[in-house]
Amino acid sequence: MIRLIKDIVFAWKFKRAVKKADKLSRLFGMKYLVIYLNGGLKVVPKQTVRELVRTRRFRKGVTVADIEKRALYIADGRRSPCS
Repeated sequence: MIRLIKDIVFAWKFKRAVKKADKLSRLFGMKYLVIYLNGGLKVVPKQTVRELVRTRRFRKGVTVADIEKRALYIADGRRSPCS
């Protein structure tokens, strides 16, 4: 029963993070990643991830492609022709 409640809460948080990533990517036209970091879901732009990798904030050898591959969701930032 506890596992079910935890899954429901995670799904709710994930859905909110995806909506936020989509909204920000449409607004700014950039890629946004939803990643699991420090026990929570984070919505970060790919540009920031590049800067963090460049300044060695991650372990040595970690690339942007590795982080993008492990991302739970990627909002690509393309604007739809209707908007």
